[in-house]
Amino acid sequence: MARTGTHGRRRLGAALVAALGLFASQALAEEPRVTCTATLSGRRVLVRPEAFAFLSEELDRLVRLGMAGKVEVELSLWKRRTLWFNTRLDGARLTQVIGFGREGYLLDGRLLPQGPGALELDRVAWTLESRADAGDRFVVQVEVRLNVVTAASLGRMASWLRWKDEEGEAGRTSLTGTLLRSVAEDLTRRASGRCDVAPPT
Repeated sequence: MARTGTHGRRRLGAALVAALGLFASQALAEEPRVTCTATLSGRRVLVRPEAFAFLSEELDRLVRLGMAGKVEVELSLWKRRTLWFNTRLDGARLTQVIGFGREGYLLDGRLLPQGPGALELDRVAWTLESRADAGDRFVVQVEVRLNVVTAASLGRMASWLRWKDEEGEAGRTSLTGTLLRSVAEDLTRRASGRCDVAPPT
């Protein structure tokens, strides 16, 4: 039984080292960033968000191997108020999927001919309750999060390491799950940005 436990711990260590290797590569990658363009026409606000450099070298390799990346986008529309807190008017949450197929990179099934370096995300439109006054100013806040390696996928990769028959192994299994969740969180790429809403011309 001792030999089995020692062998299992060696394999567990190897898997965690591999996962931490992904994290080390992430630390050297270009920082992701988010931009947006927003326009006002009548009562309608149209936002075009974009995400850049979200796929690091290692995450790009995982996507090419067949793993899907989940892109979560949160947008908020705010009205600027002088000498006071801005007022939140509306919001939206989107989830898109980036993958790799025979023809190249895909975002929600749409081919990305220029690759995943710049992602044109889904547009969002809001309708104001009333027409804006001439002096009104609005701003859009955008937050983007990309997760290719999740705690669940890391857990599946390491499931063969878990041995539950030996007394006291439950604590080790729980610790392994905590470590995997921590590594997955470190592998997540995120960024935020904002843009002023351009008034009608």
